Amino acid sequence: MFESLSGKLGEVFERLRKRGALSESDVSEALREVRVALLEADVALPVVKAFIDGVKSKAVGQDVLRSVTPGQMVIKIVHDHLVEMLGGEAGAEDDSGINLNAVPPVPVLMVGLQGSGKTTSTAKIALRLMNKERKKVLMASLDVYRPAAQEQLKILGEQNNIPVLPVVAGQMPVDIARRALQAAKLGGYDVLMLDTAGRLHIDETLMLEVAAVRDAVQPHETLLVADSLTGQDAVNVAKSFNERVGVTGIVLTRVDGDGRGGAALSMRAVTGKPIKLIGVGEKVDAIEPFHPQRIAQRILGMGDIVSLVEKAAETIEKEEAERLAARVQKGMFDLNDMASQLKQLRKMGGMSGVMNLLPGVGKVKQQMAAANVDESVLKRQEAIIGSMTLDERKNPKVIHASRKKRIAAGSGTSVQDVNKLLKQHLQMADMMKRMSKLGQKGFMRSMGAMLPGMPGMPKLH
Repeated sequence: MFESLSGKLGEVFERLRKRGALSESDVSEALREVRVALLEADVALPVVKAFIDGVKSKAVGQDVLRSVTPGQMVIKIVHDHLVEMLGGEAGAEDDSGINLNAVPPVPVLMVGLQGSGKTTSTAKIALRLMNKERKKVLMASLDVYRPAAQEQLKILGEQNNIPVLPVVAGQMPVDIARRALQAAKLGGYDVLMLDTAGRLHIDETLMLEVAAVRDAVQPHETLLVADSLTGQDAVNVAKSFNERVGVTGIVLTRVDGDGRGGAALSMRAVTGKPIKLIGVGEKVDAIEPFHPQRIAQRILGMGDIVSLVEKAAETIEKEEAERLAARVQKGMFDLNDMASQLKQLRKMGGMSGVMNLLPGVGKVKQQMAAANVDESVLKRQEAIIGSMTLDERKNPKVIHASRKKRIAAGSGTSVQDVNKLLKQHLQMADMMKRMSKLGQKGFMRSMGAMLPGMPGMPKLH
């Protein structure tokens, strides 16, 4: 979502880094470009003004202008202010999840406009609380207006084994909320997720209904679900809901889309309420905590190694990793091992998903785009390996012309694709053999030597 903003800020800071010394006019010119970049990213004007004023007061100080690396100092100041705008370092961990510090069942009220992703987000949060926090969660739909809204939540519950309050025909939202709270108490649930109705725009009827539900169940958390693709409208919606209903946090959806990022950068500043979670995909597990520090680093092209490590820990199966490590130490690496690595890479979001979290890879991404690197190549490679016999996977040397034709036909690819995969496997297998001979310390030195040589990758110290 922040790709366009990140690219523009990257160009500004690249020019600052190249200059040995900075004058006050250099800093002012750079900040003018930062201002334009933020406005183009749809950040609210008052937020941009406050941000630039705050950065400028520090960036034109004598400490920066006389610094050994003034360009880096300005970037650090921009980074610190960006973190502050997004929610601040201190609150990053506290505000990253749902506050359940209350007597169970803890009511969590989901509010927002129609189409913002409330129902899906309700299921996503419920599943996250069940899997990560080991909580017993009950979901209830209060949307009696939108056709099949209650059915949608029921289906999501069935698909993910999340209990859903049975629907009683003709019952109104406040009565459903009271019944849900009673059912949650009797059923010994830890959390009650209440999915309210939305409208296409803010209206008095909607606000009065949500306020009535709030008064009936006294929610511990009232989460506003906002679509990041709606830009400034999302900020106005957040302001309205906060003033009329009282919001404790924001869930930002479609962060994986091509929005300009302005909503995320403005919401905390405009409402004073933290963005707690962000939806990063359509799947029910595609939701993650919002960390201001990490988002700021991504925007400024510094990468997000912590998120990459966390994603790896969640997706990489420990037993499989240990099995592969043992084989690599023996210099063994067959096509089954390669298929396992392709599968893990896809689980982490493919090449682009991993590269988004790495520092200094903007140029590499541009090169990949220019070379038309197709993410679906991972699926094709898996299909090719899947079309091979067990013997062929263990011993690729037996794969000759007739077998290549059969494998290509079985995987819906070409013989050239099969040849490319076999060549790639051969190169990886050779590398694994060389590394196995180096021992553990030599292995790490070899990895360190390879990384700086990659275009756009940072030097290792």
